[in-house]
Parts: sequence; C-alpha cells; structure tokens
Amino acid sequence: MTDPRQPLSVAVVDDDADLRRLLRRALEKAGYEVVEGSDGRDAVELARTRLLDAMVLDVRMPEMSGLDALADIKTSRPEIVVILLTAFIDVRDAVGAIKAGAHDYLEKPIDLDELVVAVDEALGVARTELPDIEDAIPSLPQGIVAESPAMLAVFREACRVAPTNTTVLIMGGSGSGKEVLARYIHDNSKRKDGPMVAVNCAALPENLIESELFGHERGAFTGAVDTKTGRFEEASGGTLFLDEIGEMPFALQPKLLRVLEERTVRRVGGTEDLSVDVRIVAATNRPLEDDAREGRFRGDLMYRLNVFALRIPPLSERPEDILPLCDHFLAGEGATGKRFSPAAQRVLVNYPWPGNVRELRNAVVRAAIISRGSLILPEDLPASLRTAAGESEPARGATVLVGNMDEIQKRAILEALEKTGGNKTQAARLLSISRRNLIYKLRSYGM
Repeated sequence: MTDPRQPLSVAVVDDDADLRRLLRRALEKAGYEVVEGSDGRDAVELARTRLLDAMVLDVRMPEMSGLDALADIKTSRPEIVVILLTAFIDVRDAVGAIKAGAHDYLEKPIDLDELVVAVDEALGVARTELPDIEDAIPSLPQGIVAESPAMLAVFREACRVAPTNTTVLIMGGSGSGKEVLARYIHDNSKRKDGPMVAVNCAALPENLIESELFGHERGAFTGAVDTKTGRFEEASGGTLFLDEIGEMPFALQPKLLRVLEERTVRRVGGTEDLSVDVRIVAATNRPLEDDAREGRFRGDLMYRLNVFALRIPPLSERPEDILPLCDHFLAGEGATGKRFSPAAQRVLVNYPWPGNVRELRNAVVRAAIISRGSLILPEDLPASLRTAAGESEPARGATVLVGNMDEIQKRAILEALEKTGGNKTQAARLLSISRRNLIYKLRSYGM
C-alpha cells in the first residue's frame, strides 16, 4: 500500500470552476497535490506535461469531452488512473468508458467523502480513518431548527456551496422547508446583499410564466401596455429561486436552458439579449431523473440544474427534529408557557408526517389554541394524528421513550446497516450523513 504521507498528484478537470474548487479542497485536505483543468483539452495537456498519479475527469465539457480526453490519455499516459464524474444521464457512457480504461466513475452530485475514498482506493492509499474534510456549519439563524444528524448534514453541505456561484438543486417533499434552505444559501453567499427573488413555477398560469420570468416589451401581446422587467432581471446581482421547477412547461424549458448556459435573457417581443448576473437555486418535489428518462423533463436542463444537489429528508426520517420544532412553533405563537405532555410527545414522534414540517406546524398551532391549560394533551391534537400514530410503526429511528437521542441514533444506524448489508457508504447515504460521520458515530457508540 502507498503511504498517504507521500504526496500524490491528482488533476481535477471540470468546466464548473466552483465545483473544481470544492473537489480540490477536499483532496488537498486528504493530503494530495492537486492541479486543475477546465475542459478535455486541459486534461490531455496536463497528462502530457505533469507527473500525475490520477485524474478526476468530468464527462460533459465544452470543446472536448471527458470521454474523448480519456481515449487520448490512455494512449499517451496509460498509467494515470482516471475517475470519471458523471450525471445520471451519462451513466451508460461512463460504464462503457470503464471498458475503455477508466478506473471508476462517480455520479453527480459528488459526495466529498466518497471522492476521497474512490481516489484512495484507486491509488492504493491506506488510512486508519478518513480525513476531516467537513467544515463546521455556522450557528443556524433564528427561525431554522435542525438538531438531527440528517439535517445538520444538509446545512453543512449548503454551507460549502453557498459562497460559490454554483447552481443548486434542492429536492424534498412538499412542506419540507426547501425555500428555507434556499434562503439560507442566499444569506451565506457573496450575493447576500443582493435580492433573492422567488418564483413558484407551479403557481403561475402556463401562458404567463414566460413573461413573468423573462419580461416583455410593450405591445408584445394583447394586454402588454407597458414594458415589464422579468424575474431574471429583478434578481440580477442576487439569487433567483425557482420553486417546483419540475412543473415548468416543457416548451419553455429550452429558453431556461439557454439562460443558464449563456447568462442572457430576451424579453418576450424583444430583439436584444440582456446580460444577467444571477445565481440559480431550483427546488422540486418531483423525481426529475425519472421525468427526464420518460421525456417529461429535458435531460440537458436536468444536467444543468443538478450541478450541486441537496436532498431534504422527510420529517419521518429525522425524528430528532420533531420536538424542537414543536417548541419553536409554540414560541412563534406566543405560547412559550405551554408544553406537550409525554403522551402527546409520543403521538408527535410516532406520527409519519406525510405533510412534513408544514403539517407539523399546523398541528402545533391548532393544539396551542385548543388546549385549556399549560399542558398540551393528546386529545388537543388532531384526531387523524392520534389514529395514525397509534396504528403505524414508529418513525424511523423513533422510540416511545422520547428524549433518548443516543438510542434513536443507534437504532437508525443499525437499521441502515442492516438494509445495506453492512455497506457503510450506502448506509451513510440512507441516513443523509457523510461516511466519515457514520464511522465516527459507530466508534463513539462502540458499534
């Protein structure tokens, strides 16, 4: 095995400069010497002029693709270990590239711990533990409640990507807090002094959404009595949050793709392209990968949006957040003197919360109004909660003994390891935490 203290040289080649910096920082913290390239031609040149041990190479790049670069590298420098970065729509090409000489491939969005593990394995680097490549998240602002490992991991990833201009795709069910996370990214970015403009693609009529996003010129259509600035222009210098992006009309998607690629917009009825300096954060509760495969959403647009993905786990997968959220909502209603009885807490923790945080807030507000004393009882909660909580299995990781967080986490970890046959990387994904964090918890619990 190679001694990781002897620096090995790795090239990171991707046309997204912000993503390159994230990957470079992770590999440098792992002890590697890292150089960068922005396209396939850079990859070929680096292979010819540098003493490289490995290359992390994106598949889709302008000028020269990663696959074309791979063919050249394997001809001129076959000893360089190549790991491909690929979006889901390129997986078939990536698998084919393995036969052409690539060592492995990683699907975007890239988990930084998984990247280090893949490079280590490719170069034969042995470690007693993974390097600490996670950055501590800053104190969460008032109004954001997250105590579960799953949500803290989400905010840690959001903190990493926030200072960049990288496009972010937030995935999560309705009511899970996607706009809250988008606001957190904006507030921790270099654009925080600029506007954050939110557009709900599902709430706008199909015949108005183009004008709403891109604006229109006077006389462009019946009723266009004045020139209108679109949301892209309004968000210039800041962040444009496109909520429910999966509901965008298919016919309009090519125009959005063009804006993402060229950073220019053309108003409806206009003849000039207008430059816009805007960072895109999109959100969806739909499985965009499935929609793209089945032709309901453009695959190339999906690729452009899915540069850095964040998944908000449903509330049922993070029971540690339920009771802190309840206290937060009580405080928001001015009911700080009220508290939930142990029996009411059991109902809250055991209920599956299909409506996520929004449904929880509604239940807490109702209970605060109905309860007559300082103690909120089970009968103060909606009957549907009491019935479902009594008949269903406890939420994953939950226990009727509310408050023992160590036991909750242990049970969740054991269930994830059982489901994945002991595979720590896959178990960490199920738990929405990093592999390093999982290993740390296993050690701390003596598991």
